[in-house]
Amino acid sequence: MKVLYTAEASMQGGRDGQIHTADGHLTLNLSVPKEMGGPDGGGTNPAQLFAAGYAACFQSALLLTARRQHIDASVSTVTAKTSIGPSGEGSFGFAVELHVFIPDVDQETGAELVRGAHKVCPYSNATRGNIPVNLYFEEQPLAI
Repeated sequence: MKVLYTAEASMQGGRDGQIHTADGHLTLNLSVPKEMGGPDGGGTNPAQLFAAGYAACFQSALLLTARRQHIDASVSTVTAKTSIGPSGEGSFGFAVELHVFIPDVDQETGAELVRGAHKVCPYSNATRGNIPVNLYFEEQPLAI
């Protein structure tokens, strides 16, 4: 792989600490979600950061895929839902749902665009075969 960009972030304090990027553009306080025994509020968490990154990356892949087919997806929305839970023997795992909405695009075309984005998205390529990723177009589940 030819590297085009490398992001760098440093964390102190784990899930109850602070993360910041080397360029200074992002500094966030993190906290354990209430559902996992943490306090109510006070910061974001790694699962939210993963969902935000995946949604942004998938949206870009969707726009690229749509542009290649001369389809306007500029008002599309991608919502990523990242779930975390025990996966056995004391370890934890992720599962992801990607919900895509593209106004004025029929089900067949939308499903094709979503599947195409899933093929080129770096997050999808990184997670493929490692965690469950379920795709939806207009709330209809798609076979991958």
